[in-house]
Amino acid sequence: MDQHAAPILDALVAYRKADRYGFTPPGHRQGRGADDRVLSVLGHEPFRDDLLATNGLDDRRSRGRYLQQAEDLMAEAVGAEIAWFSTCGSSLSVKAAMMAVAGGAEGGLLVTRDSHKSIVAGLIFSGVQPRWVTPRWDADRHISHPPSPDDVDAAWDRYPDAAGALIVSPSPYGTCADIEKIATICHDRGKPLIVDEAWGAHLPFHEDLPTWAMDAGADVCVVSVHKMGAGFEQGSVFHLQGDLVDKDRLSACADLLMTTSPNVMVYAAIDGWRRQMVQHGHELLGAALDRAGRVRDRLEAIPEVEVLDDELTGVQASHDLDRLQVLMDLSATGTSGYQAADWLREHKHVDMGMSDHRRILATLSFADDASTTDRLVDAMSAWRKAAETFDSPPEIRLPSPEEIELETVQLPRDAFFGPVEMVPAAKAPGRIAAEQITPYPPGIPAVVPGERLNEAVVDYLRTGLAAGMECPDPADPSLERFRVVA
Repeated sequence: MDQHAAPILDALVAYRKADRYGFTPPGHRQGRGADDRVLSVLGHEPFRDDLLATNGLDDRRSRGRYLQQAEDLMAEAVGAEIAWFSTCGSSLSVKAAMMAVAGGAEGGLLVTRDSHKSIVAGLIFSGVQPRWVTPRWDADRHISHPPSPDDVDAAWDRYPDAAGALIVSPSPYGTCADIEKIATICHDRGKPLIVDEAWGAHLPFHEDLPTWAMDAGADVCVVSVHKMGAGFEQGSVFHLQGDLVDKDRLSACADLLMTTSPNVMVYAAIDGWRRQMVQHGHELLGAALDRAGRVRDRLEAIPEVEVLDDELTGVQASHDLDRLQVLMDLSATGTSGYQAADWLREHKHVDMGMSDHRRILATLSFADDASTTDRLVDAMSAWRKAAETFDSPPEIRLPSPEEIELETVQLPRDAFFGPVEMVPAAKAPGRIAAEQITPYPPGIPAVVPGERLNEAVVDYLRTGLAAGMECPDPADPSLERFRVVA
């Protein structure tokens, strides 16, 4: 195939040249009806590209041909057998994969407990029984790592009837599982492996990055192009290889969840990014990795700032690390990551990828250059001086590894959709959660519907909220009350 082509972008150009006019949605009519106040912010160009995917880009008699060509080019570019584009983010893609593999299966699905909230949403929608695989836990740093192959193998021994396994790798911290060994363990049992690789869209395009899931033997891999690529928000691709997952079932599950009015601009950006990576990705990502190494050294030179690197890999930690994710431990400064992120945002207009009780994360991209990385280092240096005057951060009561792993006593779907009530926080321990509660970012639920709450997790969430943690999903944002099964 001609990897220099970009079928969807080319079709947009052809649409403009044809001077066509559609008596169809969207009703703004190429921006003619858009309010001038909207146009003053967004400009006319986005509206010129906001078309129906059918009767707009495509000939009515051959609907989807440009999209199909673009998806085939993506699959070839990354070495997958099939690729599908999604304009509803990896949240849709991973739900479709879960439903295709485990929907209707009584044995459930092996799922790592460090999964994103979109995976929990998939459990609620589908009614699939999660068979949790416990991530490895660094109790000293209070950080989880992807499960090891032995952890997955042990989970298969406990739940041999599970329909498949779902692993998150890389994590939002850039830490990666040993997918090759995990895939072998799954395949030896005749079971498929899904990898939620939302943070790994760039991995196929440079050998010094962690191994891409398809190269490591995964059956389904989901990536978010907007996270580490150059697509719009909501742009996602999911890939398939092998014969352990029915491709028609996977496509049908995606169709059940997908909008019938996909945004062509999101498709076009994915298409163009694929071409950019094929033509220039190795050079761009190589330069980005070199730049990341220099930035890490400069940040490490700031007093009492620890840039985590080798600490995140090894026998008791992760298998590999994407070093474009620059995770900094600030605990030696006596301040919290929440305090640092707030100060950087207010005083230096710099937004960080993540913050927690002791860390902040800077996600670097191939789009960064010397000016942006200098700005990061300068902002961190200024914060370090200012931090001498900070008050001590509020105490967060951190649960132990044993306490944070809640007991699952109901299907997430049954707990979420069943009769519920709100109870005061003091009475929540011992009750079954009917909502997910997700410190965000990174978006990993501390509580999943169907789990029995305990005092340690309730205290962690409430003290974390008071210290700056964001929890966007509970029914009571103040966490004065919890939504539980009646």
